Amino acid sequence: MFNIKPMDGSDVAVLWDHLYGFLVGLSVFFFILVVGGMLYFVWKYRDKPGAKAKYIVDNHKLEIIWTIIPTILLLVIFAWGYSVYKSMIDAPSGAMEVRVVGKQWLWQFQYDDGRMSVGELIVPVNKPVKLIMSSEDVLHSFFVPNFRIKQDVVPGIYTTAWFEAKVTGVHHIFCTEYCGASHSMMEADIYAVSEEEWNQFKNGKELKKLAAETPRKVYMTPQEVVAGGSQLKTVSLAQQGKALSATKGCIACHSDDGSQKIGPSYKGIAGATIELADGSKVVADDNYLRESILQSSKKVVKGFNPVMPSFQGLITETELNALIAYIKSLK
Repeated sequence: MFNIKPMDGSDVAVLWDHLYGFLVGLSVFFFILVVGGMLYFVWKYRDKPGAKAKYIVDNHKLEIIWTIIPTILLLVIFAWGYSVYKSMIDAPSGAMEVRVVGKQWLWQFQYDDGRMSVGELIVPVNKPVKLIMSSEDVLHSFFVPNFRIKQDVVPGIYTTAWFEAKVTGVHHIFCTEYCGASHSMMEADIYAVSEEEWNQFKNGKELKKLAAETPRKVYMTPQEVVAGGSQLKTVSLAQQGKALSATKGCIACHSDDGSQKIGPSYKGIAGATIELADGSKVVADDNYLRESILQSSKKVVKGFNPVMPSFQGLITETELNALIAYIKSLK
């Protein structure tokens, strides 16, 4: 039998399907009730010779019933939907973070250990994965049918989504926001692998099963040249950010040890509540850090002058991800 329902690849997918099944069942029930009742009354009270219609003023009992029952159903749907929504947006603490960059017309992934891939994301099963997503050009939308997750990927800000794969194998990614001529070709795959295979991947070994399924290869970049030779080694995303903070001149104004320079120290700032020059307060999340790098004069920290230049147009999305990963690593 042909099955159009996607695989239940995550716990959220099961929760979502149960809610959706309830809504479909409820809709079918009331469709039959309303249309069936309408057809019955059309037949029962059809025009007949000698028949005289009876004038009915009201029926309070019926009015109460059709007010209370739909209200209860509406509250049940709201509470159930909110519960599923919370499960979909609140990533568990300790989730593995992966940076996603959407661009015409591909998906690029950055791991914390410095690996970067295009068109494929390898993750372990039974481990929550948080995606921190941004766009390099236009609006995109990241959709994984098997996990029932979909999130717009918006230029200029970070959006997030998370999943915990429960089924090993390939889970397809689509872009569901029209983004140009090759929008329909903007696809990628998530490979959910066992813990043993994940450890092999983390140790730099090629996963033979995946290599046989797809011609794409995970590649590692950017790379660091080892002094005194041409050997290359891959460094973690945070280490890449540390190197960028030197090459971009950030270390002239910001320290990584808590000491104060012209600008606030990077150490301990990520996730902290920051008081701004105008007296307001803001949590230093990913979007705040991003805005402070690209549009430095918008939210100036109290006690500091707005002297930092804007890096808008001077830094790529992948470099920005590395810098923020570095700042977040300085607890």
